[in-house]
Parts: sequence; C-alpha cells; structure tokens
Amino acid sequence: MTICEDATAMRDDLVRLRRSMHADPEVGLILPRTQEKVLAALDGLPLEISTGRRLSSVTAVLRGGRPGPAVLLRADMDALPVAERSGVEFASATDGFMHACGHDLHTTMLIGAAHLLAARRQDLAGDVVLMFQPGEEGCDGAGAMLAEGILDAAGTRPVAAYALHVFTTGFPRGVFMARGGATMAATSDVDVTVIGAGGHASAPHRAKDPVPAACEMINALQTMISRTCDPFDPVVLTIGSFHAGTRRNVIPETARFEGTVRTFSAKAQDRLQGTVVTLVRQIAAAHGLRAEVEFTKRYPVTVNDEHETAFVQSTVSETFGEHRFQRLAHPLTGAEDFSRILGEVPGSLVMLGAAPAGAHPSTVANNHSPHAEFDEGVLCDGAALYADLATRRLAAQPSPAIASVSA
Repeated sequence: MTICEDATAMRDDLVRLRRSMHADPEVGLILPRTQEKVLAALDGLPLEISTGRRLSSVTAVLRGGRPGPAVLLRADMDALPVAERSGVEFASATDGFMHACGHDLHTTMLIGAAHLLAARRQDLAGDVVLMFQPGEEGCDGAGAMLAEGILDAAGTRPVAAYALHVFTTGFPRGVFMARGGATMAATSDVDVTVIGAGGHASAPHRAKDPVPAACEMINALQTMISRTCDPFDPVVLTIGSFHAGTRRNVIPETARFEGTVRTFSAKAQDRLQGTVVTLVRQIAAAHGLRAEVEFTKRYPVTVNDEHETAFVQSTVSETFGEHRFQRLAHPLTGAEDFSRILGEVPGSLVMLGAAPAGAHPSTVANNHSPHAEFDEGVLCDGAALYADLATRRLAAQPSPAIASVSA
C-alpha cells in the first residue's frame, strides 16, 4: 500500500485522537495532559523518546534501517486562551481555552506520520526527528526546545526541517501552499507607559494629562510607518490595547498602550526599534511628560529555503497531484517560532487549507476565532505528507530534487 492509502486507513483513529485533544486544550509551555496523550499515541513504536526539562515537549527519534542523515518534522501542541463557541460536539471542556489555531490537527498529523514511518523504518536511509512542541502561541517553545538540544537529538543535525500549518481562511480546502524566502513576519512588542500628573478634569492646566499625549503617539506611530518605511519592505504596526483613568472627571497619572510590529526583514525590525523609542520619548517631552518605552523583539522572520520549498512542491505534486499545490504569492503577516528552526536548518513551513467541508474559505471563521472549525478530512493528507517528505528527503541525499518554485 502507498503512504496515502495507509494514512487513509488510519482516518478513524486520527479523528478520535484529534477530538480528544480538541476537547482538552492546554495553553503555554506546560501541557501535561497533552504530553500524556502524545506519549500514549506513540507507545509501542520503535522510537527513542525524551521529554523536555522546562517544558512539556516530546522529542522522538526514529532510526532508519539504513545509515544516513536526519530530517526534522515539527508539530505544535498548545491551544489559545479563547472561549470556544464553535458548537461542535467535541468542543473544549476547559472554560476559556480552545484549540482555535488547529494545533490539535498538527499534533495528530505528526503522530500519524510516526506510525507511517515506523512501518517503513527498514527502508529509511537515515533518521527522523519528531518535534512535538508546546508554547508556539507567544511563548517561544521552539526557542526553548533549541536550548534543550532538539537539533542534536539524532546525534547529527538535521539536513532539513518541515512543518505544516492549517488555515480555515485564505487557502483552498485541501490545497498545500508554500513559497521560498520570507513566508511569515518577524514580530516585536511595543509597550508604552506615559507618566504625567493627575488632577481634576475641570482644571487640566493644573495637571499633566498623559491621555492626549498617548493618543498623539499612536497617531504619530502610524504616520511614521507610512512616511518613513520602504513600501517594498513592509511594516505593520497595530496598537491593540489602551488603558487610562478610572472616572470621567479625573485626569489620570498614567496612560498605557501596547502593540505589535510585524516586519519582513531584520533590517526593518532593527530600524523600527530605534525609531519607535525615539518618537515616543520626544512626543512625551514636548508635552512635559515622561514615557517608559519597551521594544521587545520576539520571533524573527520565517524564511523558507528555496530548494526545500521546491522539494515540497515536487513531493506534493507526485503524491497528491499538481492541483494540490499552489505557490503562496505573498508572505503572511502572522509570525511563527518555527522561524527559529529555519534559522538553523534549511526547510519549509507549509500551509494547508482546512475550511470545513461545504463552506467557502472566504466566509468561515478565521484561525483564533472562538467560532473556528477545521476540516478533519485533512488529517490523513497531513500525516501522509509529513511521512512522504521525510522518506523522500532522506532518499534524496545529498540534496533534494529541485523543481521550479515559480509554478
């Protein structure tokens, strides 16, 4: 049987596992129940398994029957602090937590791939590292697993790394999409506290009101982006939180706002760090106030290797048909800590359309929505692609077959 046929035969098991994870979401770096489910699903396979010291990660190494290099496959496991409103029968049983980004599908796919690869272990020309990662949603779980030695798990550093990510919107259902080069944005945090002097709202001249100054800062930051940033090296800045005051007739002592900056080059990220801090402080000074500003770099740009992405395209085309792969026209403004892995190992982050069957991807609830639903029909395809990428990439040493990435 082919990998796809074997994956299809696992469908019922994969659906049950995914629903079990979906109903029991955990957030952050410590996911004990999720880790337990992963370990139970891998039990009995010929794997060398280790768990994280400071996070609930699972690393499993499958040794191939023939000598060769290693390939890494990543799946993230964590959920979001979102109260589920999807209405599915297996909805989250934990109030305030939800698998709203499809990580339960990713984990299930990689477990399926582990079973597919274990059944073909004797034919593998090298080793496969299975990376089950917590804390992708803002906790830098990939960075923590790098610090704990994920790239040395097989004894030699992987020659390639791949990850899948499902999306409900923006991608045709069942279609894999990727691009070489910048694929997802770098992300940085901006946190500002404007410090003034409180007073009575009837006498603002006797106080130092931080609210107008903070509003001016927000407008100035948006103007600065549009007037000073290269439109061919785009930047997105969004202020998502603003807090000041307690009553309508009280001028507060402080005003606070926080936002996110998305960039597609290290140069733009570095430049924004200095520009944002300077602009905010100078506006505060012009109002006779003081501003505390923190610009914190989080994830770097996710950069797909051109050759590895071409290899993904050829693998999808040969396994599922050419119509199942589309080249991603533009980078996404979301961010991914798989960028940490791709900064060390050439590889590719691959998107997969997973809108519910019968629904149009332009009308369904987006990832991170409390109403988000995903098509479980993609579980078999994701498991098969993970396994096929590892098998073919190990067989393709020393380098993958190169297909056109402009198709």
